[in-house]
Amino acid sequence: MKSFAYVITDRAGIHARPAGTVVKTAQKYVSDILIKKGDKEADAKKLMQVMALGVKCGEEIIVDISGEDEEEACPAVEAIFKELL
Repeated sequence: MKSFAYVITDRAGIHARPAGTVVKTAQKYVSDILIKKGDKEADAKKLMQVMALGVKCGEEIIVDISGEDEEEACPAVEAIFKELL
């Protein structure tokens, strides 16, 4: 399993446009990709789950990636967060 932590810097938090990009990126991989905020978690391949986390600016998330292509998925997903959020 690979994981990384990220503090959201976008003033709007995780909103529709970047969440959609995260989902599209996650869907390219067969690995399970979970976004965790506190005691809540969401499948990064499902837009409504990602949006339901309600992540705001300044909050930290943990992204866990496990599966056969986790080595490729982890840096790709992390790059999207750094680029958009």
